[in-house]
Amino acid sequence: MSYRISLARTMLFALVYCVAVYTGRRAALDHSGVSLVWPSAGVGALWFCAQRHARTPWVDRVLLPLILVAVTLLTGAALWEAVLYGMAGLTQATLFRQLLARLRPNLWGGAGAEPLRSPRDLWGLLAAAFGAAACACAVGSVGEWVHLGDYPLPATIMNLARNVTSILILGSVGICVAGALATVRNRAGGRAGWWRPIRSRLAGTSPWRIVEHLAIVVGTTAAYLAGFAYEDRLPLSFAMLGWTVLVATRLSTPFVLVHNSVAAGIAVTFTRGGSGPFAHVPDPAVRAVMVQLFLALVALVGLALALGRDERRQLLTQLAHEKELLRAIIDSMADGLAVIEPDGRVSLRNPAVSHLLGGMTSPDDRMADPAWYGLHHVDGTPFPEDGLAYIRALAGEDVHGVEMLVRNAGVPEGRFITVTATSLPRPGGTRSAVVLFHDVTAEHRQRDELTSFAGVVAHDLLNPLTGVQGWTEAVHDSVAGAPPHPNLEQALTDLDRLSRTSARMRGLIDGLLAYTTARQATAEPVSVDTAEVLADVAGARADAAVAAGHPEPRFTIGPVPPVSADPVLLRQLLDNLIGNAIKYTAPGVTPALVIDAALAGEMVSIRIADNGIGIPAGQHTAIFGDFHRAHTDGRFLGTGLGLAICRRIVERHGGTITAEDNAGGGSCFTVTLPAAVPAPAPDRLMTSA
Repeated sequence: MSYRISLARTMLFALVYCVAVYTGRRAALDHSGVSLVWPSAGVGALWFCAQRHARTPWVDRVLLPLILVAVTLLTGAALWEAVLYGMAGLTQATLFRQLLARLRPNLWGGAGAEPLRSPRDLWGLLAAAFGAAACACAVGSVGEWVHLGDYPLPATIMNLARNVTSILILGSVGICVAGALATVRNRAGGRAGWWRPIRSRLAGTSPWRIVEHLAIVVGTTAAYLAGFAYEDRLPLSFAMLGWTVLVATRLSTPFVLVHNSVAAGIAVTFTRGGSGPFAHVPDPAVRAVMVQLFLALVALVGLALALGRDERRQLLTQLAHEKELLRAIIDSMADGLAVIEPDGRVSLRNPAVSHLLGGMTSPDDRMADPAWYGLHHVDGTPFPEDGLAYIRALAGEDVHGVEMLVRNAGVPEGRFITVTATSLPRPGGTRSAVVLFHDVTAEHRQRDELTSFAGVVAHDLLNPLTGVQGWTEAVHDSVAGAPPHPNLEQALTDLDRLSRTSARMRGLIDGLLAYTTARQATAEPVSVDTAEVLADVAGARADAAVAAGHPEPRFTIGPVPPVSADPVLLRQLLDNLIGNAIKYTAPGVTPALVIDAALAGEMVSIRIADNGIGIPAGQHTAIFGDFHRAHTDGRFLGTGLGLAICRRIVERHGGTITAEDNAGGGSCFTVTLPAAVPAPAPDRLMTSA
């Protein structure tokens, strides 16, 4: 804003403020000196809010009290009274701008310039008006008390009511006008295009709506004119609130502001002329307070209803937009998502559901039986209806990762999917089911390829490798028995290196085979005596260490509950963990392992602690990755697949595996597996003698 524009706006507001002060001074009741209205309070508040970014704010602060002092002196006030008016007016305008900026910064008093949009904005405006008016009245009343020696309580209440009502009515109009101008400027590119949004809105309004507006406006104006022109002493003011409610519920907020202004003009004009429900109140101060309270009530009721309706409409629009966005996101998902009601009706389904189920959709929009979709177990056997995930979810059970095979006319080659169903409680004690379908056909193909690769490795690589190892041993034996020769020692060394390289290659191939087996194997859990498996694995490892000339490891095995697991995979899991603990032990140190377990609910937690070299910092999770080797200094050979195989086996059983540092040095691995379900006790036959 330039200095020229700032000064021009200041002069314009100063002129309007001068007229407002003069109007308020001339609105006295019955020559009593009590003014019925004080519009300068609202104009001053708007003045300081509109000039919040002015280049010359000091001019506004000087002009406002000077105008107030000058006009009040010209209209018969004493000098001390005019000075108090000037101080109170400056205090009120300044505090209103600051309070409004703090309470509702989105409005004109802060950094923004938006119209009233919600009841919270209205209450913020009312609080700022009351706070500023209360401080201004305190300044004037205290000054009058000091000068006259008597505190003017009735005059203070009257001034407070006048100022709050003036700021509320004129301030709401000014804030909405400023916000509307800012909106038009932003949308239309300037004030020149202000008519375009209004014209487009009028073009979209039905004739009946226009007729309704006209009827309400005419009826409301006529009702107020009749009510305040009525000279008998009947309290007809309460009937006016009904018309205010009608205007607020049927017309837009700008119409409510116009209604408030018209109602204020009619009430003040007729009351000052001696007619209407308030004209017969004998005390002028009480009469002024009652008129102001009536106008404030009309403004608050109308604006609260209109702004509440606008806020509700805005929230519904946002909700509809978010609902459309959510629907678009759900429809764009590659995974299928469906919500099934307690009666089996599908209340929500995205296109991916039909695609994953081969285009099969039930004609009555309900979930059909498994045969309708061609659902089978992964092994090809038909899927039972009572095993469907959504039926279990409707019964209150959360189902995770159930694999199915879909084979019907839409997918004759078959498609593998995993189904996850979550129970969703509803009012009334019923439940819905949120079902997620995920296509895992590509993963199954990858598994098939890995299986084929494992077969190739087993048949095409192990056989020639066995030949290489056999011929290497034969050559080594032949050369070892040859007569001494200068190159004999070098030949034996090279053959030893070839043997070690072949052994490493065989270990890598065996690891790949074991990894593929662990990945592909379908766990067939049964009740397994974990203590027996541990004892067997520990004995085998101890024998192997002695046969290799290494220190015999020491085992401390506590009570271990039985688990529900595949016996072959469980043995492979424990053998890998115990073998790792023995392998990664410092030279010259006898391996010592402590194995114990605990039952936690439906899971058994098995803990294997060792006195080895431990796990490098930051790798306690990474060591379970494929081909990850924590120690790469060459002291310990390996493929990096041992712990990955353990992780695969544990995941197949629905358990977990973690690693941490052992308190006494070394590392500690914790495995959780499902506890074995105890067999039911046989029925005892009761006999009698």
